[in-house]
Amino acid sequence: MTDDVLGFSTRAIHAGYEPDPQTGAVNVPIYASSTFAQDGVGVMRGGYEYARTGNPTRTALEANLAALESGRYGRAFSSGMAATDCTLRSVLRPGDHLVIPNDAYGGTFRLIDKVFRLWGIEYSVAPVSDPDAVRNALRPNTKLVWTETPTNPLLNVGDIAALADIAHGAGAKLVVDNTFASPYLQQPLSLGADIVLHSTTKYLGGHSDVVGGALITDDQELDTAFAFLQNGAGAVPGPMDAYLTMRGIKTLAVRMDRHCDNAETIAAFLADHPAVAKVLYPGMSDHPGYAVAQKQMRRFGGMISVRLRGGADAAQAFCSKTKIFTLAESLGGVESLIEHPAAMTHASTAGSELEVPADLVRLSVGIEDVTDLLADIEAALG
Repeated sequence: MTDDVLGFSTRAIHAGYEPDPQTGAVNVPIYASSTFAQDGVGVMRGGYEYARTGNPTRTALEANLAALESGRYGRAFSSGMAATDCTLRSVLRPGDHLVIPNDAYGGTFRLIDKVFRLWGIEYSVAPVSDPDAVRNALRPNTKLVWTETPTNPLLNVGDIAALADIAHGAGAKLVVDNTFASPYLQQPLSLGADIVLHSTTKYLGGHSDVVGGALITDDQELDTAFAFLQNGAGAVPGPMDAYLTMRGIKTLAVRMDRHCDNAETIAAFLADHPAVAKVLYPGMSDHPGYAVAQKQMRRFGGMISVRLRGGADAAQAFCSKTKIFTLAESLGGVESLIEHPAAMTHASTAGSELEVPADLVRLSVGIEDVTDLLADIEAALG
């Protein structure tokens, strides 16, 4: 039976590796070797020569990642930002232009604005939830439309199929950062995206114990470019990182269902709390992207953002008073996290078109008992 007819959880557990034929090991071995013996000059066993170029543990992870997104090719990187950098350098050249969300992840914005702009890359910003605005942001030299959906941190939703049509109509590629949704909840390639990007640090790893990134595509030319930079620039995960990510992936589906269960309950609670001015969660029927999210997502995810009536002071106080929600950057782990984006993950957007509201708090809802999480929030909001 081929991967494309297997269920998601079956692929997550089995894709990329068969039990070792000699030992029967059911988990992929951690090949902790920097180099590989050759049977002759240029005669490699299994295609492996040097660990930056390829490692069997990483190969298993890459096959698994491709299967999760129902894609042909997967590449693993040392971080989500390394995957972002590889995408930009593979697709863009000096003088090219890209469109980014007006509430993109701060690290993505920082890389584009502070590094790539100096090398002659131009960019415009547009809300991913407004296809017409994205279309109007295109230029004759646009080569890439960059999308997060849901976005980080305002949880806006973009219609991937519509954005793909817009990008392709302009001769550009569409990349979808699928980190917030995970492959379990959303499949961008099937909706027309050219590239899917993940920070595997987040939901795919799932346990806040490994940093990594991934790119998945159906385009062989793109994959060849990714592979060249993966080897040439060397931002690759080590075998232990690849192993930990693959181990986390095995439980992705069951974890995501619990993340979603908890987030839906907490979002409803926060919507009725007098200290909260607005809840940003695509699973709420009054969210502007609710209909699109229903159409292209299995469920609505474990991320919630809220705006506090008391402004920045109330937002920072909320972050400092929780006990179970840990004040920390990152997201997608089994434990619940809370942060103040304007002062933490999105500080780099201050003073720009992407500046984050100071009254905003972002919650990464974990898989703890939801009654404990609700009590923690209630106590912190006072």
